[in-house]
Amino acid sequence: MLKNSLSGIAVMFACFAISMQPATSAQGPEVVRKVLMQHDLPMPGWSEALVSVEIPVGGREGRHTHPGPLLVYVTEGAITLDYEGQPTKTYKTGDTFYVEADKIHEGINMGNVPARALASFVTPKGQPLTTQAK
Repeated sequence: MLKNSLSGIAVMFACFAISMQPATSAQGPEVVRKVLMQHDLPMPGWSEALVSVEIPVGGREGRHTHPGPLLVYVTEGAITLDYEGQPTKTYKTGDTFYVEADKIHEGINMGNVPARALASFVTPKGQPLTTQAK
């Protein structure tokens, strides 16, 4: 039991360390993601993370996926979402959107102010929150 708890804690810290790093992009300024909270869910094998996301003016996340569903609430500015299989759409302050697991997508800030959002990730334990698309 203790071994499983320690490995879970190690995975949580690894996800936290990775998510604290700015997303690198050759296409513009860096996107900053910060894990605010991460917790195991009552469903065995799943966890949830609440993450703040900031996309600077001209910034792009880069095409990526998540291993589980994602809920996003835009708190400032606007995020243009390029989403696999759907038309590109812009979400403004107060808007929410949903991204299915494993769908390639990218948030882009085409506005003139930084875009900020809160994102809720539900993921299988031990998997990264975000994986860049190839």
